[in-house]
Amino acid sequence: MNFFLQGLTMGFAIEAPIGLANLFVINNALTQTRRRSYIAAFAVALFDIALSVACFFGIGAIMKQFAWLKLMILLFGSLIVVYMGFNLLRAETTDIGSKDTELTMFKTISTAFVMIWFNPQAIIDGSLMLGAFQVTLPTTSYPIFIIGVAVASMVWFIGLNIVIAKFKDKFNAKVLRIINMVCGAVIILYGAKLFYNFVTLLIH
Repeated sequence: MNFFLQGLTMGFAIEAPIGLANLFVINNALTQTRRRSYIAAFAVALFDIALSVACFFGIGAIMKQFAWLKLMILLFGSLIVVYMGFNLLRAETTDIGSKDTELTMFKTISTAFVMIWFNPQAIIDGSLMLGAFQVTLPTTSYPIFIIGVAVASMVWFIGLNIVIAKFKDKFNAKVLRIINMVCGAVIILYGAKLFYNFVTLLIH
């Protein structure tokens, strides 16, 4: 149980900071139908769990061995993040959950995938945190620990969706537009920071 709790607390520590995945879940909870927002949150949680498992078992080691891979992840990831931020800034907000605003199933799941797997910071931070923690654990505890991380991810994203969706009636189109603008600006700055990290690594 101790290893499970360690995984659980580590998982919450990774998810808690406001990042792309949290912004995506919040935005979907506010603008999509309840069913679609749950699908989005569940998809984010599943892709996040898959990334955590990959980070725990070796992405960090691969990036340490191949410096160019880290550079490529930072470059393409930063460009994709900036593109998604501009899309949010340009997005039109109408009535919450209307036919015009509801995303298709493919769009919902594919965007969730991109938010997790094309986010360089999530890959790098996850690899550093989980990869470093792995060294301190006995091999037999790996499954228990990673189950704790997975439970934290599922509880966090589904719980975040439930809380935001419960109060979404308080928001109108104007407020949603402001939220989209703020989220879009934050995401663009986030992408710019990743690109800056790429340039810094390239120079050095």
